[in-house]
Amino acid sequence: MSDFVEFRHLEYLLAIYEGKNFTKAAERVYRSQPAVSQQVRALEDDIGFPIFVRGGGRNGVSPTPPGQLILNWADKVVTERREVFAMARAIYNNQVPPLRLGFSPFVSPLLLQALRLAYEELFPSCEIRLCSGDTAHTLQRLGHSGLDCAILPLPLDRDLWTVLQIAQSPLVVCMRADDPLASRTEIDLHEAAPRIKIFRDPELHPAAHSRLLEMFAEAGIPLNLANSAATPADMQWMVKENYGLALIDQLSALESGLITRPIAGVNWTADTAFVTSKESFHIALPLLEKYLRENGLTPKRKQARSERVRPQQLKLIG
Repeated sequence: MSDFVEFRHLEYLLAIYEGKNFTKAAERVYRSQPAVSQQVRALEDDIGFPIFVRGGGRNGVSPTPPGQLILNWADKVVTERREVFAMARAIYNNQVPPLRLGFSPFVSPLLLQALRLAYEELFPSCEIRLCSGDTAHTLQRLGHSGLDCAILPLPLDRDLWTVLQIAQSPLVVCMRADDPLASRTEIDLHEAAPRIKIFRDPELHPAAHSRLLEMFAEAGIPLNLANSAATPADMQWMVKENYGLALIDQLSALESGLITRPIAGVNWTADTAFVTSKESFHIALPLLEKYLRENGLTPKRKQARSERVRPQQLKLIG
């Protein structure tokens, strides 16, 4: 970028583009028409090419092809600048409401922790309030403005919600540490399939269950849903009690006595998204969504935890 370019130049350019006229643009930015014309001409001289074609009559001013590229960039920069200063002013005046974030129990706590840390870094002294619930209930609250946003497993209806995928991790087979398959470095799906009997309750996220059925069908394996669970903890308890094997997110912290093994020959993943209603409004959301689009969330996996320290999962949402 030229060192000559300042924010005021971007505002001038956008005002000219939107008004298709230097005089109207000058009125909009509270400057004289000659001053705006001079600034834009000096900018064009500095970068070495014209941003606008100075037409006459009804066509007015129009951008050149490279000028259109600059205008697209200027619109993003000016919009973000306004959002940043509005957010900073709200923080200074203590006017930022708590961000009400819903999440499914099947979302890794490590993702929640990563989002909390990112939010604290982006918006110092701003509060997050968390609400756990199954996907259907969380989406209902989101639609009724009881939540500002949510972190939920995919798939989700993108026609109804604004969905931004933020994480993906492999699905692995969860078993007891003394299971005969525990000696394997990876698990043959066809061999293990008859014993994979523990799944998330289909009614908690019907779209995810439908996708699971498709995955098993694509592998030529019938899904044997013998036991259903409302939470990851329930699934792991069932595995420990010999009700069968389970497929879980590789990011999941394991109870003592359990291990996981990767599945050979398939690329099955647990995909997670940041979700908002198309009518959602919270002053932090535009900047938070921009951060997530550019960075996603990359949690660090913790060591396996024992039942004795299980309540520490709540520490990250306190």
